[in-house]
Amino acid sequence: MNEPSTQYVAPSGGSNIKIAILFGAVLALLAANVYLFLQLDHVRNDMAKDREALQSEIANLREASSVTAQTNRRTVENLRDELETARRQAAMAVGQAKTDAENKVLDLNKRLEAEQKKSAADRAAIKTEIGEVKKEAVETKEKLGAVNTEVGVVKSEVASTKSELDKTIAELKTVRGDLGVQSGLIATNGKELAALIAKGERNYFEFNLTKTKAPMKVGDIALMLKKVDQKKNRYTVEVYADDKKTEKKDKTINEPLQFYTSKARIPYELVVNEVKKDNIIGYLATPKVTVAR
Repeated sequence: MNEPSTQYVAPSGGSNIKIAILFGAVLALLAANVYLFLQLDHVRNDMAKDREALQSEIANLREASSVTAQTNRRTVENLRDELETARRQAAMAVGQAKTDAENKVLDLNKRLEAEQKKSAADRAAIKTEIGEVKKEAVETKEKLGAVNTEVGVVKSEVASTKSELDKTIAELKTVRGDLGVQSGLIATNGKELAALIAKGERNYFEFNLTKTKAPMKVGDIALMLKKVDQKKNRYTVEVYADDKKTEKKDKTINEPLQFYTSKARIPYELVVNEVKKDNIIGYLATPKVTVAR
């Protein structure tokens, strides 16, 4: 008799799928729980930070409100103090204004008295001055008489001087210069030169020329003394005019040395009246009318 055989039946595929789905659902649930936990913790942290910020802001607002209240209180107190001060000053000003007015009246009275005294003193001084002026007028009249006498004397002296000047001018001579041009009147001494200057026909420049290394300016020219012979009254001089040098050699006293310049149509004249050991004394005569270069 044959024994019946036992056969193993494998689980069906549908059961495995269910287990996998169930396992996946469990994992998803665990992941969701973890995510929710993390979110909850984050929310708690945010709420804690917001609470701290809110508390800090509330504290700041309280502090600002306290400061503002104190400031307003001080402002009100200051305004009250200023108002009280203003009231006191107003009361004092009224009293001071009254005092000032009274002082001003007293000052005006004093000034009026002083002006009256000064006016009286001025009138007295004017009377005294009038008396002195009258006295001075008499003295001036007397002096005027003396002055008239002196004027008469001066007029007489002027007339005498003019007569003497005319006589001196009449005695002056004219000679020919070293260029052969007829010269004007020649002065041989200081008196005659003064007469020529008074006549006013030319410009005159006196000089006392010594031996130097550089020319000496005389009028609008320059002169340099080169040689002197006192015994023979002769000299040699260099004339610098128009940037040119002209030598006047071995000349004698009272001899007109003539030279032309671009400034005049008639010649300049150099006259030496005295020859000494190391210098010569004389004058330069230039025309009154000059022309432009």
